[in-house]
Amino acid sequence: MTNISTEKNKSRPERRPEWLKIKTPGGKNFSKIKTMMRSKSLHTVCEAARCPNISECWSCGTATFMVLGDQCSRSCRFCAIKTADPYTPDPDEPSKVAESVKMMKLRHAVITSVTRDDLPDGGSTFWAILIKKVREVNPDTTIEVLIPDFNGEHSDIMKIINANPDILNHNIETVPRIYSKVRPQADYQQSLDLLKLAAEKGMRTKSGIMVGLGEEKAEVIEVMKDLRAVGVKILTIGQYLQPNKELLPVSRFVHPDEFAEYREAGLAMGFEHVESAPLVRSSYHADNHVERKDV
Repeated sequence: MTNISTEKNKSRPERRPEWLKIKTPGGKNFSKIKTMMRSKSLHTVCEAARCPNISECWSCGTATFMVLGDQCSRSCRFCAIKTADPYTPDPDEPSKVAESVKMMKLRHAVITSVTRDDLPDGGSTFWAILIKKVREVNPDTTIEVLIPDFNGEHSDIMKIINANPDILNHNIETVPRIYSKVRPQADYQQSLDLLKLAAEKGMRTKSGIMVGLGEEKAEVIEVMKDLRAVGVKILTIGQYLQPNKELLPVSRFVHPDEFAEYREAGLAMGFEHVESAPLVRSSYHADNHVERKDV
């Protein structure tokens, strides 16, 4: 008799390979940033999404702010951020983020948010206020925003575009074939349309893909082509790592050589920057992706 449980496990990697070993968080700057975030009641996606680069980034004095709370209105099958009825946005959060960016002396600030389908405008008005406040307090700091899809509402997306961040990032996340499994409340074409609109309005756009969720190599290449077709200039590709047992399992651990192939293919397609490696995440080396006017 076939053991169904054993048969299922054959398709799953048993343990993390050496190239996915992660350093335990710690160090002087790590503690300093954590203390500052807690003192201002701020959140970081580094913690909420259990980013594997938290030690490296925080030790270097960089972090990705997460605004509009730490509870999301959606339940993506890959994400460790809590799904719950989000609470009322903190009206002082834009000022708190702006002051934190100043305290950290950031040259480049990365800001993301949970998805707020519960708000009439998806939180877009809040986003616009936030971007303008960070720029007002930190005129020499470049700003990168990693935004949700706002259910494809152009008027909401335009509020972000009109606030004029230096980089607009929206992650495509995975390939169309498994989209409904990975992002059941999102739509592949809708995300492409958002990125296209932003690029057409002059934004420097960026997107990211996870691999190891059951996609095929050829499908990843097709997604990369789709992103270039809508004007995306910056691409990140990283290994999906299961945050907890309730979320999707890893289908395979992608070898670093395959990531290198994706990078070469992306540059050949015309992407200006491609960060492709097992531990790459959306804001990894983000400072390197900005077009500097002072250089």
